[in-house]
Amino acid sequence: MEEVVITGMGCVSTLGNSPDLLWDNLLQGKSGIDIIDRFDVSAFPIKIAAAVKEFDASEYFSNRDQSRYSKCIQYAVFSAFQALKNAGINPENEDPTRSGVIIGAGIGGMNPYMENAVTLANRGPSRVSPFFIPMSITNMPAGEVSNRTKWMGPCYAVVSACATSNHSIAAAYDQIRFGRADIMLAGGADETVNPLALAGFTSMHALSKRNDDPATASRPFDKGRDGFVIGEGSGILVLESRTHAEKRGANILARIAGVGVSADAHHMSAPREDGEGVRLAIEMALREAGISPKDVGYVNTHGTSTPLGDVAECSALEKVFAGSLDSLKVNSSKCMIGHALGAAGALEAIITVKSLVNQTIHATRNVFEQDERIHLDVCANGNVNHSFKYALSDSFGFGGQNSVLLLARD
Repeated sequence: MEEVVITGMGCVSTLGNSPDLLWDNLLQGKSGIDIIDRFDVSAFPIKIAAAVKEFDASEYFSNRDQSRYSKCIQYAVFSAFQALKNAGINPENEDPTRSGVIIGAGIGGMNPYMENAVTLANRGPSRVSPFFIPMSITNMPAGEVSNRTKWMGPCYAVVSACATSNHSIAAAYDQIRFGRADIMLAGGADETVNPLALAGFTSMHALSKRNDDPATASRPFDKGRDGFVIGEGSGILVLESRTHAEKRGANILARIAGVGVSADAHHMSAPREDGEGVRLAIEMALREAGISPKDVGYVNTHGTSTPLGDVAECSALEKVFAGSLDSLKVNSSKCMIGHALGAAGALEAIITVKSLVNQTIHATRNVFEQDERIHLDVCANGNVNHSFKYALSDSFGFGGQNSVLLLARD
């Protein structure tokens, strides 16, 4: 089977619209979480989010087209072409039948759904936009990137809530590994800082209530954590077979050593408290890579800052890495970038690659008093310089869907 390597990355996030800017802001401990200002939140009990700021789609979408394509699609196109540029790839120079796109979304074009539902209720069916369906369906980020690259290889969307983009990367990895493609664009996108999403997650009691201090609202591993902070954005990675990458002289950023996927088979939204589904996914990734737990030096956790989720994930990590906890570092990026739902895994995979390349792990902010049930080094006291070859990036979705990426320094 072909080895699969990562050669390019692109992103849209609350802390910047490039991997370098995102990484620099994380190292500086900056928070992208703030009071929502894109709509009136006076009637909402939760008023904070990790919204994308200063996003300019004009390079890829005319003013007219920006009203015809959801932000979810715009984020994905922007990130995909940034990733191609980062990889030094002109899509026109690739064999289109050996090049593909797998980009998922946890929810997809949520703004068009909300806006057209209001139009239907207030103005009748004839006023619903003819672009509503193509703007909204979750396969369109992948479809539009394929349309613009002219790549005709594997092209589809994965939907597994907050595990979406890890599943997308895992699926693209398999397409290359089994010889169906030489190069793939993979990741996820979501646009969920809007009234409907905020109301829905608030009703679930899933969100942090700390409106008074947004920057400290997301508190992974902290005893006082009270929920996640909703975010948005996109992350896209260029995956290639090693043969293809080396033939064109690519700069290889990291290698995908293995993936693990599993189900909790437990609950609509709550994780298994024993973390068994998570443990299965991590152990699957380790077996596929042919390495032992002691070879892994870092885990970028799902780390949502929910009371049940953080303990369940850390319980699984403590079981898998029981013999090597002293050398294992973990953190959560969501303390600064919020939870970008279907884009979260890809953004965190980008951060994990940056950590591998730089041998540096950014601090987990807002751990004021670590939960006594969590017995891991969560990098609460600042950025950590750490020598390691293998790292995990964890993502878990509502419905108990788990996906883990095992990345290696090349």
